[in-house]
Amino acid sequence: MTATARKFVVGNWKMNGLAASLEEAAAVAAALAAEPAAARTALCPPATLVERMARRLEGSAVETGGQDCHRAASGAFTGDVSARMLKDAGAGLVILGHSERREGHNESDADVAAKVEAALAAGLEPIVCVGESLEEREAGRAAAVVRGQIEGSLPGALKGRAFAVAYEPIWAIGSGLTPTLAEIEDIHAEIRRTLDARFPGQPAPILYGGSVKPANAAEILAAAEVGGALVGGASLLAKDFLAIVRAA
Repeated sequence: MTATARKFVVGNWKMNGLAASLEEAAAVAAALAAEPAAARTALCPPATLVERMARRLEGSAVETGGQDCHRAASGAFTGDVSARMLKDAGAGLVILGHSERREGHNESDADVAAKVEAALAAGLEPIVCVGESLEEREAGRAAAVVRGQIEGSLPGALKGRAFAVAYEPIWAIGSGLTPTLAEIEDIHAEIRRTLDARFPGQPAPILYGGSVKPANAAEILAAAEVGGALVGGASLLAKDFLAIVRAA
């Protein structure tokens, strides 16, 4: 990722949003139509809103994505959503391996890798999340943990395909805590080295996530090897998300 590469800002609504929330997405699209931003922009609503958001944002500068997919294309998996279903609903990308999935649903690196392959097969661009816990950071294992997640969660099928990696230190997500810029740059540099070894010549963006807000977005997005942001709570309101997009 070069310093002049286009940043990628993705909003993850998590388990938030009803039909009325689409007005916030539409406001983001309208603002970017009136005053285009340099950054590539996407919103990932809950599965219940993917199709409606995709229709509402069709033709705009804001892409629509999903928050997870099953490793299988179809089958007896009550309550799950496949990559093909997301694609059919209008999604173009999907977040995979978020810590809330890894921890809350016991997803392993191998599980995430299988989902990445399913996403690619369906024509979705995967955003693969990695990140260490507070205990792992305090033990001096942050870089090793993240490197292991990259190696285990990103299958060889990504060679020559578009994808992104999102670094989200687990202890910073939704906590209001943010690593220092030096800590962010250290991990992003480690991720870049690992990606260059596995996928040489592929300039996959490395997004930072974990309490990204309008107040800290500019300095984070200017840090070395930060190719964008994966935004949680601040993506729910158009004015906050737009402030982050414009900071890129």
